[in-house]
Amino acid sequence: MLVFEEEIYFWLFLVIPVILVLFIFLLIWKRKARKSFASDELLQKLAPNKSNFKPILKLILVCLALACLVVALVNPKMGTTMETVKREGVDIVFAIDVSKSMDAEDIAPSRLEKSKQIVRQILGGLGSDRVGIIAYAGSAFPQLPITTDYAAAKMFLQALNTDMISSQGTAIGDAIDLATTYYDDDNQTNRVLFIISDGEDHEGNVESIADEAAEKGIRIYTIGVGTEKGGPIPIKRNGVVQNYKKDQNGETVITKLDPNTLQQIASEANGEYIEGNVTAKVAETVQDLLKNIEKTEFEAKQFADYQSHFQWFLGLCFIFLFLDVFLLERSTAWIKKLNLFNETKKD
Repeated sequence: MLVFEEEIYFWLFLVIPVILVLFIFLLIWKRKARKSFASDELLQKLAPNKSNFKPILKLILVCLALACLVVALVNPKMGTTMETVKREGVDIVFAIDVSKSMDAEDIAPSRLEKSKQIVRQILGGLGSDRVGIIAYAGSAFPQLPITTDYAAAKMFLQALNTDMISSQGTAIGDAIDLATTYYDDDNQTNRVLFIISDGEDHEGNVESIADEAAEKGIRIYTIGVGTEKGGPIPIKRNGVVQNYKKDQNGETVITKLDPNTLQQIASEANGEYIEGNVTAKVAETVQDLLKNIEKTEFEAKQFADYQSHFQWFLGLCFIFLFLDVFLLERSTAWIKKLNLFNETKKD
């Protein structure tokens, strides 16, 4: 399995097209400057060994060196072996609401981003538990199956957004149904489902579905994000708010936290409702809840011995730079004889 330690450095790849554009402008400027100085025939006589291809080759080497340096900074890591280990823990599934109402910013930076922060901090406090992620709006979508790979969980968590599911709504019942398929019936581990939502516009008879989940040994804890005062739903383009969602009468829609629904679901499934406004407090509450749940032994296959491979790309970077330094811009004699690049001297 391949993971990247510092993905932010991928932005440095944008420097390469900038270099290419500057190089093209430099070539155009040089050509105009040469024409104002002398004719092509005279320039050929003055610099008979001038190569038109070598500057392009040097540019390619510089770009390759820069690309290798960027990958080295990102530090790709490879899980080289798969091993099976015995672990004790709880199977935890996070069902995260990604409906449009989760874009509301009554909780900074937004309800969805707050949900991500909560799950990320909970993951940071786990030890040997297995985790899975479900995204839901008008329907439920499996985002990450049960795993012990927390790095992968954080990566899939970051990818959640309110555009990933086209059907809108808050199908909490579908999310609970899907969660029941996540747990391993063979190992009979203790099962916990965290539903993170504003609870608004829920669909179906959620309470009965939660009761059925409880009969299967699943405890459901609900985390409410948002405020009862509510806020408008922003419509963004390229991260900038363009407008706010309006109803059929042209009035701005105000979305509000509905804690009652979330409390009923938790009550039906032997769980608890948690207010999600303060990330650290939620994570602390969840850790206390998990401590009181008996751990079950299970076998977990995981990638072991993640090894950094930045040194290979750093080495390639130095090789390309070394070649660039010693690569002269005049024609190479034996290549010139082959006339591969039309560099033979004109009589």
